[in-house]
Amino acid sequence: QVQLGEFGGGLVQPGGSLRLSCAASGFPFKNVNMRWFRQAPGKERELVAFISSSGGRTVHAGSVKRRFTISRDNAKNTAYLQLNSLKPEDTAVYYCKATVGQLSYWGQGTQVIVSS
Repeated sequence: QVQLGEFGGGLVQPGGSLRLSCAASGFPFKNVNMRWFRQAPGKERELVAFISSSGGRTVHAGSVKRRFTISRDNAKNTAYLQLNSLKPEDTAVYYCKATVGQLSYWGQGTQVIVSS
């Protein structure tokens, strides 16, 4: 059974940092590309970052480039998203996604609120 669980969100002041984690189980994590998405209130879910199965290739959305960093530890079956220099507009629920074969799986999300 594929399971994804995000954690690490919270309330942070503008300019602060958070590290989100996505713990995976039920599939060969080291063979699967991973993605982080976010969905702000009243907005569509958007892709934030991508990392290849080996971790050798990463892509970040323009709005978060040089502030957010995606990474992974295949030994721990975990993907990460480091959020630095946070802005109020980064407030959203953050989700990780894995596509295994023809099926896509999502975690339950973790809330990030950036506010003073």
